[in-house]
Amino acid sequence: MRIFTIRGLILFFLICIPIILSAQTSEFLRAKVLDQETGDPVVFATVSIKGKANGVITNMDGSFRLPIALREAGESIIISFMGYEKKEFALQKLSPNDINIIRLSPATISLSEAVVSAKRKRSGLSARTIVRKAISGIPNNYPANEFAAIGYYRDYQIKDDNYVNLNEAILEVVDKGFHTNDYADSKFRIYDYINNINFMRDAEGERKYDYKKFKKFIDKAYLDSYGGNEFTILRVHDAIRNYNVNSYDFVNILENDLLNNHYFKKENDIQNDNEVLYVISFKQSFLKYLVHGKLFIAKNNFAIHKMEYKLYDRIRKVENGQVDKQGIDNVAIFKVLTEYKSKYGKMYPNYISFFNIFEVGQLPEFIVKEVLLDGPKGCFIVKFNRIVEKESASKKGNYDIRFEDKKIEIDRIKVLETEVEVYPKLTDKDFRNLIYKMDAAQSRKFDLMKLLSAKVTDVRNLEGAKVDEMKYETYRQFREFFVQEIKVNGSGLKDTLFMKKDIPIFENQYIVKPDNFNEYWMNTPLKKISN
Repeated sequence: MRIFTIRGLILFFLICIPIILSAQTSEFLRAKVLDQETGDPVVFATVSIKGKANGVITNMDGSFRLPIALREAGESIIISFMGYEKKEFALQKLSPNDINIIRLSPATISLSEAVVSAKRKRSGLSARTIVRKAISGIPNNYPANEFAAIGYYRDYQIKDDNYVNLNEAILEVVDKGFHTNDYADSKFRIYDYINNINFMRDAEGERKYDYKKFKKFIDKAYLDSYGGNEFTILRVHDAIRNYNVNSYDFVNILENDLLNNHYFKKENDIQNDNEVLYVISFKQSFLKYLVHGKLFIAKNNFAIHKMEYKLYDRIRKVENGQVDKQGIDNVAIFKVLTEYKSKYGKMYPNYISFFNIFEVGQLPEFIVKEVLLDGPKGCFIVKFNRIVEKESASKKGNYDIRFEDKKIEIDRIKVLETEVEVYPKLTDKDFRNLIYKMDAAQSRKFDLMKLLSAKVTDVRNLEGAKVDEMKYETYRQFREFFVQEIKVNGSGLKDTLFMKKDIPIFENQYIVKPDNFNEYWMNTPLKKISN
């Protein structure tokens, strides 16, 4: 086992990353999984290495990559996704130089006599009853003992169809079991981590959330930054794992609130491998929000295989008028996808994806540069950085000038190009007294802003921009963890060099590389989603 600290490796990474990334492109083969009928990407399909414990999950464009060594070793892959026929594929058939296309066909449900019998027996179950049984069955259907999940983690933003600020890691989650508190008791190891400099970096998007100055925030929602640790943020949004603690609105405490906060409906069953699943859709409408979601629940034991949850802004519409798969044209505030897979009779995590939008404040283009007191003219001069629009600049109500916290009444206004002369309604004696007090304060090095203040509102420039108006750019943020291997008996590592949960993953964290580190890999996406 090799143990390092990230701080000690900074210089090494700066020198070596370009070489490493260049080499990686020839060490991996790439493919895309598409729907046979529609040609759409099959997102988050499971790609397993046949006969081995590990695998990978497809990206949002259906792509994935595998080490070329697996092809050279003659390995095969098995691709599966809910509602599709499972497909086995020899890696020798894939080109090492191209993006290979693999197509999956929608599955046709074929029920055995046992399943038919179970269907008849449970045909009278309502959607709400099925969900209630699924929630009450969590303690039995999910592991109570320690297990480890090793996988590929990434966080990134999407801007103009491009991945931005892509950070990647291979992580190990040591989970003490579903009877424990995940945030308090689960431990995480970092096997490897990179800020992928082959992808565009955007400093604005990398800020921490700031709800005081609104430099970066989520409109109509609040997200704790957890010290900037994006993986911690991701973990707390697994409502199944955190079923007995608060996760996110409006699931809240899943075992108590999911049923109370939503309306449920049974949809058509789907096939998942050799199992038939109930599909339960649910929704809710609030004053400011809309909610749509789905649960995929096993018929034989009511285990939750997958949960989809999407919260929309009820007021804000998508700019281009597009609708999503639910036929909704409202802006999505956040979306959580969580999938578990059965292994040795228990449900273990397969992947989790958490998406949210956020706003980044941009500095105003049109501002007040300064406000001066002109004694000879007997006025205040407001200086702007752009030529002002005369009508809005001529309105007395757009200027609030105060001396010793008392508002000064305005007599008249004279608009020039980038300056506005504001003449106060003061006698000559009062104006001279104001100047005297300002001079005296300046000589004593007193803060003049405490004596004289000026606020300008609703003045526009020739382009129509309002003075000091902040502009906001919307980003789409993703955090995702795709499991590559489950160890049902817990971690094989004995060290205690775990991730600190309250600081960013890449700041002063330990890197712990096990001896079999080369069995795991980063499923780095294509740079542009539409490629």
